Amino acid sequence: MSGDDGTSGNSGYGRKAFKRSRSHFADRITADGRDGWPVAAGRYRLVVSRACPWASRALVSRRLLGLEDALSLAVADPIQDDRSWRFTLDPDGRDPVLGIRFLSEAYDERETGYPGGVSVPAVVDVPSGRLVTNDYQQITLDLATEWTSLHRPGAPDLYPHALRDEIDEVMAGVYHDVNNGVYRAGFATGQEEYEAACSDVFRRLEQLASRLERQRYLVGDTITEADIRLFTTLVRFDAVYHGHFKCNRWKLAENPVLWAYVRDLFQTPGFGDTVDFDHIKRHYHQVHTGINPTGIVPLGPDLSGWLTPHHRQELGGRPFGDGTPPGPVPAGEEVPAAGRP
Repeated sequence: MSGDDGTSGNSGYGRKAFKRSRSHFADRITADGRDGWPVAAGRYRLVVSRACPWASRALVSRRLLGLEDALSLAVADPIQDDRSWRFTLDPDGRDPVLGIRFLSEAYDERETGYPGGVSVPAVVDVPSGRLVTNDYQQITLDLATEWTSLHRPGAPDLYPHALRDEIDEVMAGVYHDVNNGVYRAGFATGQEEYEAACSDVFRRLEQLASRLERQRYLVGDTITEADIRLFTTLVRFDAVYHGHFKCNRWKLAENPVLWAYVRDLFQTPGFGDTVDFDHIKRHYHQVHTGINPTGIVPLGPDLSGWLTPHHRQELGGRPFGDGTPPGPVPAGEEVPAAGRP
């Protein structure tokens, strides 16, 4: 989510149709270090906002793969100011590892005055304080495939070779029509633009519901990167996208298949334990002043339904394949009670 507009990735909106730009810093952290950034335990820090669906992908992946000790975590305040994502949740308003007040400081260490916004997720090189990457599309794929030497025992294969073509195909449709589609609808400045985007959202959701009616997960019988990418939009749907972004043909809770699917994932260790509904609601409703000029944060929706039985296990499937669930959330990374069902 970018500092200039409060949305996600490096994005823009205005009089023209909403268009998400490519990540400006696309270096990769790899096992062989071919971009100059080798995988190394303790060297890098992942900076996220729990409000941001794109950053939340990295939160889920990191938990599922057991990378908490290898890749430290910085959580930004859900409310930005004109200097970008800020570390006001930490003592003295500074990230305790990087020693900075604003994520923009790490961007400036990499490239002073670059023309894009300051976005999360971002991976920062701790020794130099320089941004390494803000490529939200690639970060999680690399966590799954390049960081394998640091995965926990029993970590799932989130991007299995045999299924990558199908995973990529599913993710492309989800990205265009759902992940990004809700933003195209929410930031539309014309009726036709809005209706086209909103129609795309629900057309794709209905297709996904048909697919998930007969199988527990999007691709294969285990959780993959495709499920993570769909989850982070669905978990925000009723809380912000239905009302705030006018994606209101129906609520997720009114679709039996998708509502059961997202509850299944939410109740799976590594998913729901990364979600902070308080941060989500406050960010969208207080930062997007062009959409919600009063800054009023809605009281609803009721979150108690997230913990109700989903019965998706009756479809079979093995959430972690031949692996095991992740362990408890590390001390200090727990979602505060205000953000949980």
